[in-house]
Amino acid sequence: MLKLFRNIRQNLLKEGKTSKYFKYAIGEIVLVVIGILIALQINNQNDARKELTKEMHYLQNIKSDLQTNIVEMDKYMATRTECIAAANRIIEHFEGKALTDISKFNEDQINIYSWRKFYQSNNTFQELTNSGNLAIIKNDSIKNMLLDIESLYKVMKAEEEHFRYDTEILLYEPLYNLMDLNPMVKNYTYRASNGQAGENIELSKTEFDSFLKDKKIKNGFVMTVLEFTVLNDMFRDMKQVSEKLIKIIEKEIDKNK
Repeated sequence: MLKLFRNIRQNLLKEGKTSKYFKYAIGEIVLVVIGILIALQINNQNDARKELTKEMHYLQNIKSDLQTNIVEMDKYMATRTECIAAANRIIEHFEGKALTDISKFNEDQINIYSWRKFYQSNNTFQELTNSGNLAIIKNDSIKNMLLDIESLYKVMKAEEEHFRYDTEILLYEPLYNLMDLNPMVKNYTYRASNGQAGENIELSKTEFDSFLKDKKIKNGFVMTVLEFTVLNDMFRDMKQVSEKLIKIIEKEIDKNK
């Protein structure tokens, strides 16, 4: 093709058709420019398709992270709701209710002592922010809601840390000084495993009578009720935003299929 253009130009010059030569040369330049623009447009379209594919991949992974978090939050809320009920049952005995089933009482308190921290699954969001690729998400609502969830998570973790401090001061510290944990753990393990582990050991009523006179320990269970209630409310807020964000992401993915 280039050889053909060159021959045409040379023939025009030999024939002295200078004006036609210049017109042809200009036309040739225009064709080259058009060709370059078309190539750039195709390249830009290819880049845009690649970026869109990458964005949809990130959105799908964010959706998966959010769904994982919702399942975990439901588990934590259910567990902590049970712990709130257990703490209220324990407080009743501090306030005068007769303690007739020591093993059940022991089970209630150990379920509270063995509480766990919540850690959300946000690997995709962390990857986006750490790599500077958050801008690849075009929908501002999605970006803003991701940031809202991160903010809610940080507030929740601060409240969780506050409860951790309270349990160390009000529950663990006096418990370790007052009670023999070995029979408590053996009894609890036996009940939790339906007799497959631990030991069906008899617990000391005298020790638990002293336990129920400790105001610091009672306050620990009062704070359990308060702070687990607050944490569950925070989980509900995070879950609500997460569910709303999943719907927006699903619409965004469907729109770009």
